[in-house]
Amino acid sequence: MPEVVKVIGLMSGTSLDGVDAALLDTDGETVARPGPGLTVPYDAQTRALLRQAIRDAATLAEQDPVPESIRMAERQLTDRHAQAVAALLDKAGLTARQVDLIGFHGQTILHRPEQRRTWQIGDGARLARATGIGVVNDFRSADVAAGGQGAPLMPLYHAAMAGQSVLPQPLVVVNIGGVAQVTYIDGDCVLAFDTGPGNAPIDDWMQRHTGQPVDTGGALAASGTVHDDVLAAMLDHPFFARRPPKSLDRMDFGMAAVESLSAADGAATLAAFTAASIARAAAHFPAVPLTWIISGGGRHNDFLMAQLRARLLEKGDANVLKAEGARWDGDGLEAEGFAYLAARSRLGLPLSLPTTTGVPSALTGGIFHPVA
Repeated sequence: MPEVVKVIGLMSGTSLDGVDAALLDTDGETVARPGPGLTVPYDAQTRALLRQAIRDAATLAEQDPVPESIRMAERQLTDRHAQAVAALLDKAGLTARQVDLIGFHGQTILHRPEQRRTWQIGDGARLARATGIGVVNDFRSADVAAGGQGAPLMPLYHAAMAGQSVLPQPLVVVNIGGVAQVTYIDGDCVLAFDTGPGNAPIDDWMQRHTGQPVDTGGALAASGTVHDDVLAAMLDHPFFARRPPKSLDRMDFGMAAVESLSAADGAATLAAFTAASIARAAAHFPAVPLTWIISGGGRHNDFLMAQLRARLLEKGDANVLKAEGARWDGDGLEAEGFAYLAARSRLGLPLSLPTTTGVPSALTGGIFHPVA
């Protein structure tokens, strides 16, 4: 039986809001115990550096030299993650010697699997030196190089968590980050794909119109009106008709469709778009889900959640829960997942499946950086 190890997982998502860090005891197959977690928000300078890195990455050919703007963003990102590790160790009352491994997702600044390109910045060797703990990073590249989508990568962790739950299946886990994803679980059947935009267009809209990074609680959206004609046009995008597996880049869906709307109406319509695109995912499931578990930052947007709940209940008499209703950590779930994947990577176990990323066969991945 594999040894249970203590792993820190780190996640910086496409919402660009901060670092989620979580502890996990796992043998790489089952979850022995999720531990404490925390979030370290990015300051405005770090968010600006990351936004610039994303813009610059979109203009680069694969053979182009990496510009200083991206190198600077990578250094700062890595150092923020080291601070998150230190804060989590302090919260948990642990020393670095008591932790076996770190799973470091990094920050996705480009995702073009159709070109066999995906780019997550984050210096694994620098993080190992700073923390004194070995690091696994670069989780997506092997999958994309083999012809997979490279995303989503959480399904095997979702399946492990669902296997320890008494909630009825088929069960769907929804993550609403910058991009939204679903994992459908029914016994040994695990399917997953990106559904469309999550918080990214809403957050970008808020930044432009209010100077705030998020629509806190969905308050601005709640004061607006959903424009059904604009929503219908956005839902006509060919991505939604594509059969999964499929994945997205953060920038694939922008704000152009709502440019003529007021700040409040744009926020409402973008939130409705995220909800409607998640609900549409059910068309690709083998059976009607009995349970939906909603995780990620989007679950804090009350307007988005009301839109989503109403649309999911139209699909059948399902139980729609926030992650906390399943006794899961809705903010730390992805960080826990990368801890789990880091343990699997060290054991040579698969991180992705043909039914989750479209990779030709179950495939491991990740690169290990020992403490120098």
